Amino acid sequence: QVQLVESGGGSVQAGGSLRLSCVVSGFTYRNYYCMGWFRQAPGKEREGVAAIDSAGSTSYADSVKDRFTISADNAKNTMYLSMNTLKPEDTAMYYCAVRLGFCFPRYLISNVRAPEKWGQGTQVTVSS
Repeated sequence: QVQLVESGGGSVQAGGSLRLSCVVSGFTYRNYYCMGWFRQAPGKEREGVAAIDSAGSTSYADSVKDRFTISADNAKNTMYLSMNTLKPEDTAMYYCAVRLGFCFPRYLISNVRAPEKWGQGTQVTVSS
């Protein structure tokens, strides 16, 4: 059974950086998959942040483009989200998620129903 475990969240000041990790177990990297990061702030809907597919193609939400970078290390079964120039509005619970089979990264982050498996989340708090 596929399981995802996030880590790396914390509290930083605006302008700071964090790197989130998502370790995936029970998952044999196949020819096609999409993995991504979502976030949910209190009182707001969950939204897609960044996604990557098995070919290494990526997609980002406009709000994080040029500040966040998604990457995957298949040898370590780990996906990362490097977050730079953090803003208070980035404060949220961050979740990693995966959808098996062929998919476009843009599709994954545009549809919160698209992922098949979710992690438990890691909190990111950015103070001004």
